[in-house]
Amino acid sequence: MNSETITATASGTWKLGDLTVNRVGFGTMRLTQDGAALDPDAVPSDRRRAMAVLRRAVELGVNHLDTASFYFSRLRSANELVNSALAPYPDDLVITTKVGPGRDPHGAWTDAATPAQLRGQVEENLRQLGRDHLDVVNYRRQRAGSIAEHFGALAELRDAGLIRHLGLSNVGAEHLAEAQAIAPVVCVQNRYGLGLATPEADALLHSCGEQGIAFVPFYAIAGTAGEKGTTAAQAAQDSEVRAIAEAHGISAAELRLAWSLHQGPHVLAIPGTGNPAHLEANIAAGALKLPADDLTRLDAVHVAAAAGA
Repeated sequence: MNSETITATASGTWKLGDLTVNRVGFGTMRLTQDGAALDPDAVPSDRRRAMAVLRRAVELGVNHLDTASFYFSRLRSANELVNSALAPYPDDLVITTKVGPGRDPHGAWTDAATPAQLRGQVEENLRQLGRDHLDVVNYRRQRAGSIAEHFGALAELRDAGLIRHLGLSNVGAEHLAEAQAIAPVVCVQNRYGLGLATPEADALLHSCGEQGIAFVPFYAIAGTAGEKGTTAAQAAQDSEVRAIAEAHGISAAELRLAWSLHQGPHVLAIPGTGNPAHLEANIAAGALKLPADDLTRLDAVHVAAAAGA
């Protein structure tokens, strides 16, 4: 596939509330450092390269950025990179942030924010991005139990004009129903990918589509081994993915991204990278139309891997 002339517009569009975005967006988490994401000891990224990747993403039609104030390394802040590289922002650029998790100035994780502390996190995102309101704020669930109090606090900030639309992250169907009873939810951002799901996760993805809610997977291009380590069955599944990818002249990561987008028109992608070549390949994957037989083979991989085969 020739990725040089393919832009994010080829992936189609979806609406986050009243905001139209191309289905292939960009995640900023990996921009701040080299190596493992959000590792306090990782080497900070090259600032000029990170800003160049952001600008190239917008040049290639990306108009949906995913970021957060807790995306930072020893010398880099994702929000500051976005602000420096892209402000004044294009009129069609939608910036999605998330709140809930806490990190101290050294990067160590702290207790999750209380409902009362969420306003401070929202204001920190506003300050870093140089905005007077946030397009979309996802509440990322950190604890078991009800999210009503936290989501209700964000709904109040939405009513006050600090937030335009609300979303959720790391949630189940019960959390989505609880939030929808308080205020409209425009997106759900959960870990999901080829083989990285459960029957409940698949059901939530389809439920979001039925409700007109965007489903935004993170780690969509991760391998099936994930955090479990590689088993013989997983190696065989990865081999099947590589074989299909090679037949299309693309990488396994690009194929995984394309498969995710095939799960429904409401599924968005936010792959992140600090590599300009990988950026263009990810965007090009949004234009790939997989034939039915390939989708059947990949669906079989997904079911087997998700079942722990």
